[in-house]
Amino acid sequence: MDRDLGQKRAVQYLYPPVDPFDQRMLDVGDGHTIYVEQCGNPRGRPVIVLHGGPGGGCSPAMRRYFDPKVYRVILFDQRGCGRSRPHASVEHNTTWHLVDDIERIRAELGLGPSIVFGGSWGATLALIYAISHPEAVTHLVLRGVFLMTQAELDWFYGGGAGMFWPETWARFTDLVPEDERDDFIAAYHRRLFSGDMRIETKFARAWSSWENALASVHSSGQGGEAPGDYARAFARLENHYFTHRGFLDEDGWILKHADRIADIPGVIVQGRYDMICPPVRAWNLAQAWPAGDLRMIRNAGHALSEPGVSAELVRAMDEIAQ
Repeated sequence: MDRDLGQKRAVQYLYPPVDPFDQRMLDVGDGHTIYVEQCGNPRGRPVIVLHGGPGGGCSPAMRRYFDPKVYRVILFDQRGCGRSRPHASVEHNTTWHLVDDIERIRAELGLGPSIVFGGSWGATLALIYAISHPEAVTHLVLRGVFLMTQAELDWFYGGGAGMFWPETWARFTDLVPEDERDDFIAAYHRRLFSGDMRIETKFARAWSSWENALASVHSSGQGGEAPGDYARAFARLENHYFTHRGFLDEDGWILKHADRIADIPGVIVQGRYDMICPPVRAWNLAQAWPAGDLRMIRNAGHALSEPGVSAELVRAMDEIAQ
């Protein structure tokens, strides 16, 4: 079913800003220390929030999707990004390290089975975590589904999305010599890991801008220029994970293991006009996971901040709270 809660009304569904009651740096080994925060009700239902990217980091706005009287909300910056250290590092930084980090956070905070909430790459990680530890997950709430398949990477970095945004795609591709344009992930990888900070930052901003420009259904095609430190972490980590195909054993790994989450209820919130993560993947997931309630949002793109997407995520969390 398509849903459209309206551009003006949606913001009223977000909960007021809240401050964390706990902030800490957690040593997860391998030379990595990650930032973890908790907000809401210390005795509430635990919900673990997984940010996108990889490399995006969490933000205060992510706290506003949960009733603070009901939920104990746990957010953290994944390895290498945000306030976690070392910044922009890809050493000992794989999907399976992140899965282990979630388990370490649960143990550190004394969490029982929890709701897992994630969008884009956060949805990918939520699914992989739930498949790996189904006993630890009570519900999945996913947005802008990305299944880490070759077809999805080809869509976004092989010219599919560029057919809709040719002028924006040209800004991304023109930085690469013509003889390297058969594989833009590899071409950018060589520059993002060149060891020259000037070159790394230049290409990181271009990489980040290409994605940011397509996030909203109301985009003008301008992705803006992200701060250098943020862009470098975002681009290096995302490129690292995409170069290694998410560190999964085979293409289509998530759907092939979807039977592991068959008994976990959940909600999939998907923008109908998501240019970054095409809606067909959310539909594919819903077919493989009957317990997942697919909610297509009309007049919405990929971003968490899309009004209809935000409103539906709050609605989903309020339904679970009842």
